[in-house]
Amino acid sequence: MTQQDILSIARESLWVIIRTALPLLLISLIIGLIVSLFQTLTSIQEQTLTFVPKILAIFIALMLLGSYMGTTLGNFTTELWTNFATYIH
Repeated sequence: MTQQDILSIARESLWVIIRTALPLLLISLIIGLIVSLFQTLTSIQEQTLTFVPKILAIFIALMLLGSYMGTTLGNFTTELWTNFATYIH
């Protein structure tokens, strides 16, 4: 296994992590901005107000995007195990 192989695996791993985590992070960011705007407009300064909408949005997103995330991670894992013999030479 060469240094280029290691860098290639690391690069692909990072892209898989970004592709699977980015939708959830963006949803959390958008919900947080909406709740913060609501708090600013209504002068409500409750710290826990952002928690429930974010959790609900993340659960809904996981229900909708869970199969995509699982397929992406499964394909990457299958690719790694399929090419395992070439990595140990």
